[in-house]
Amino acid sequence: MFLGVTERDGEGEAARRRPNLPRTAALVLAGALVLGAAAAGWAYWHLDSNITGVDIDHALGDDRPPRPLRAPAPSDSVPPGEALNILVLGSDSRSGEENRRLGGGDSTGARSDTAMVVHLDAGRTGATVVSIPRDTLVTRPSCPAPSGGSTAVAYGSMFNSAYEVGGPVCAVKTVEAMTNVRMDHYLEIDFSGFARLVDALGGVTVTTEEDISDDDSRLHLKAGTHHLDGDRALALARTRHGIGDGSDLGRIGLQQKLVKALLEQITAQDLLTDPARLYRVAEAATAGLTTDTALDSLAELTRLGRSLQGLSAGAVRTVTMPVVPAPSDPNRVVPDEPEAGRLWESLR
Repeated sequence: MFLGVTERDGEGEAARRRPNLPRTAALVLAGALVLGAAAAGWAYWHLDSNITGVDIDHALGDDRPPRPLRAPAPSDSVPPGEALNILVLGSDSRSGEENRRLGGGDSTGARSDTAMVVHLDAGRTGATVVSIPRDTLVTRPSCPAPSGGSTAVAYGSMFNSAYEVGGPVCAVKTVEAMTNVRMDHYLEIDFSGFARLVDALGGVTVTTEEDISDDDSRLHLKAGTHHLDGDRALALARTRHGIGDGSDLGRIGLQQKLVKALLEQITAQDLLTDPARLYRVAEAATAGLTTDTALDSLAELTRLGRSLQGLSAGAVRTVTMPVVPAPSDPNRVVPDEPEAGRLWESLR
């Protein structure tokens, strides 16, 4: 006994002072789960808010090619059982310091530097990527103008001017008018977003058959195999003057090589086992990304991505819209008919 405290009392006091280890561990675990959920919620919000949506369906209304008749697929089916056509644009926007650095200019305007129609087969067993030369002369239809009203019909206009005068809405309408193929979705990525995506994937390996020396794109490569970081991969996608005859057709060939190489790089990486890299890739993929409003959420993009899990790079066919020199300008091209029409018909 000491100061009125018995041994039994002392044992009780000591027991009260000893930490309750199971309870402490539970509290720590609960705190970690709360913090983890909060971090996951912030990450989801951050990635979701990266995406810019454009309501193309509302802007164009019913003045479009009809949607093919398709059997409805269950809402939870992955992959969906229907074919899709997606217009994919690479924007040469100079907005923002990083885009100006990569684009090599200080203009605030933008054009569609790269244009591809991606056709995903029903069941996602294969895909066809059709490149549209930006120097193609087209009849640009009247489009809703971003500032209100509408633009005038333009005959013999360069294809990539559609984006410049009417943004994504006019780009989609021009492609649909030229091909009579309904675009189900729209995806656009700018200079900096593309470069960040390549870097997040650890670079990309491509093989070139000839030396490239292009001061405009700032790319100088010897013929052979090269592992490129984001800046140099973007330069490769933009190169035209340092290869072949300097036309847009030579550049398209390089872009198609790059698309295949990126698909192989993505397929080779098991991103699901590396959450940190998965987040970096997701952040890079969504930064600088603009889509139609049916795809402008992380949930919808994830759903589309899941539907492509079984699609290998070898199942992707890359082609260029058949063209011939324009009668009015040997430096421009026009669709080569009827071959171009047959190609578009195969995608309907």
